[in-house]
This record gives sequence, C-alpha cells and structure tokens, in this order.
Amino acid sequence: MGQAPSSPKPGTSLLVIGAGLPRTGTSSLNLALSILFHAPSYHGGTQATLGPEHEIRSWITLLTHWPAKTPQDRTLVRRVLQERLTGYVGVTDSPCNGLVEELLELYPEAKVVCTVRDPDAWVDSMATVANASTMWFLRGVLFWLPTMRFFPDYVDALRAQWIALYGRPEPATRHHWEAHMTYLKRVVPADRLVFFDVREGWAPLCKALGRDVPGWSFQG
Repeated sequence: MGQAPSSPKPGTSLLVIGAGLPRTGTSSLNLALSILFHAPSYHGGTQATLGPEHEIRSWITLLTHWPAKTPQDRTLVRRVLQERLTGYVGVTDSPCNGLVEELLELYPEAKVVCTVRDPDAWVDSMATVANASTMWFLRGVLFWLPTMRFFPDYVDALRAQWIALYGRPEPATRHHWEAHMTYLKRVVPADRLVFFDVREGWAPLCKALGRDVPGWSFQG
C-alpha cells in the first residue's frame, strides 16, 4: 500500500488510470504520478484502509452493485467513482484496476498504465495477502477499529470482483495474471494502454505520459 492517504485538489482532472494488479508497484506509480503532475493521486489500498471511513464503505457499496445489472446500478457505480476520484490526477491499485472500462467511460482521455513484474514472482508475493482463511480472525480483531472494522467486508467485495473478472477467487495464480492482461487488452484501446515495470525508472513512464524526467531517482 501507499505511505499515507491523499486529499483531493480542487480543479484536478483524472489523467491516468493505474491498472496494475496489487504487488506490482502500484504505490511507486502512485507517487510518481503525484510528482509528474504536481497533484494528488489516489492509491486504492491506502485510501480504503487509512482514509476516512466513508471511503472504504463507499467502495464496498460500489462493488456490491458491480457489475451493473440495472440502470440504477450503473448510476451508482458512476456516482461513487466520481465522488472518490474528483480532485485526483491518477488512481492506482484495487478496486479501480478492475474498473477500467467504467473509468474510461468517465475519463475518455485518460491514459491506462498497467504496472507489471515477473508473473511467478507476483504469485509468490500475493501469497501473503489476507485470504478467506484469515477473515474470521480479522473480523474479531478489527471490529472495534474505525475504518478497519470494514476491512473484512472490503476483502469480500474484492474477492467477488476477482470472481467476476477472472472466474475464480484467490489464491492468486498465473490464471489471474493472464486473465487481467486479457481484460485490459479487451477494454482499453491499444494506443492508450501502457505496460510499465517500475524497475525501468522514469524514462519509459515519462515518455508514455509526455512529461519531463525529474531530476531525482525513481522510487521503485
């Protein structure tokens, strides 16, 4: 997750959709976007767990109505996305990495940047993420904590999102990785989709986004 929650900056438009899966450098990309555009970027995991309680609750509500089955669902999804992302130049991490199609409808000029790494290393890193077998314990531990008391429900909502997108929940496998790449190539025009390994540093990212390379090292 990122370092700390961000606050929106009035007048800022969303220009970059970070579509990488968790554990691919989403925090690094989020920081990079805030540096390149001199504006806040929204890291989903950080905002949901460290931000105001209404944020995690709103994402749970959105995911409960996604994929949209009715016009009312569609309206709710769009409303929550706009409420959460207005004032941010970019968004990274879950759940928005699985809401790219909906985000492109709202922000048709945005560039989509998918952070990548070795798929097998990604599978190994995801093994440490909280899963269904630990949720019963977390519900009791987190019940009295503001914001985090909703974390088990948030994880359940993300699990349902994975099932809808990839056909199966955790544990993460190569199937999930490949299914995510297929999803992005299906919903994003080829000229708007960028794959970026944070180990490559500033140059490829700045080239893709049309920004000058900063004078300090990339925090990958």
